[in-house]
Amino acid sequence: MTALHPDAHDALDGLLHDGMTLAVGGFGLSGNPNDLIEAVRDSGVKDLTVVSNNMGVDGKGLGILLENDQVRRVLSSYVGENKLFAQRYLDGDLEVEFVPQGTLAERLRAGGAGIPAFYTPTGVGTPVAEGKPVDEIDGRRYVLERAIVADLSLVHARRADRFGNLVYRYTARNFNPVVATAGRVTVVEAEEISDEPIDPDVVVTPGIYTKRLVRARERVKDIEQRTVRPAAADAAVGTGSTTATTGGVR
Repeated sequence: MTALHPDAHDALDGLLHDGMTLAVGGFGLSGNPNDLIEAVRDSGVKDLTVVSNNMGVDGKGLGILLENDQVRRVLSSYVGENKLFAQRYLDGDLEVEFVPQGTLAERLRAGGAGIPAFYTPTGVGTPVAEGKPVDEIDGRRYVLERAIVADLSLVHARRADRFGNLVYRYTARNFNPVVATAGRVTVVEAEEISDEPIDPDVVVTPGIYTKRLVRARERVKDIEQRTVRPAAADAAVGTGSTTATTGGVR
């Protein structure tokens, strides 16, 4: 049975050290393991390599680790809405490896599946392929990408059971499942934790991957961008709604 911990700080006790590699779930601000990220910040560990689709936004998500100067290197798909991330990259004081989004997901999945590397056509002929082996297979060129195995994976799930089985909600399912399998140790925060096992037919991540589990604190779910549409425009299209939001649902 997965070890259940009283809070995020306790769940990470003994697992953090300077210079380690963290794989962190989330897509934009959806499905971020915020309690665990805050516990990493509070620990004061430094020189981290962070693997994540993006680095949150200023003051939220993984952005708080950048603000606390704890990150040395990032593997990510895009800079996104984080101005500090972009500025530090442009200033040359943060090492960044941009990875195509699908390639990043597959590198994490491969790491969890024990596959050391794979070929993909994505990035061939671009800076993404620089310094990497490129081979031709059946008349098409492919670049060799190495799998990612992190020292520690931090994951947010919608539901978990005491056995560590996990279910995700909407956009939070984009990267959390592959992050969950790619860590040598995986720590999960879940919004709900059940004593009864989750129906195997709906389990996304089997409990074998979950080392430690903690109940996520209730908090307002952030929206990366919010746009407000004039009422007159709504009337013209007959929607009857005045507000539209973007940034994903978790």
